[in-house]
Amino acid sequence: MSGHQIEMEEKTMPTYISLEKFTSQGVKEIKDGPARVEAYRALCKKMGAELKSFHLTMGRYDIITIVDAPDDATMAKISLAVSSLGNVSMETLRAFDESEYRDIIAGLP
Repeated sequence: MSGHQIEMEEKTMPTYISLEKFTSQGVKEIKDGPARVEAYRALCKKMGAELKSFHLTMGRYDIITIVDAPDDATMAKISLAVSSLGNVSMETLRAFDESEYRDIIAGLP
């Protein structure tokens, strides 16, 4: 490369936060939970997404996951696939990082 480095701007994927609640089925089969997390991770990878983090939480929601996915449609497919298994109900939010927030605000009339 003749001593020159080519800088490539890394394309970042949108981030999604899912707020999840166990169903009665999910609680009955809680010992299978770790395997379900791995299946969720594999599904994300298969769909071109990445499960960035998984958190068991206390309070209104039982689980919070953070996923980077190529687009809204892909994340909707992932959410529907996971919810259709019957172990959790999900509410998924599109999250904008600080840089995206600043761009959005800068574009206001």
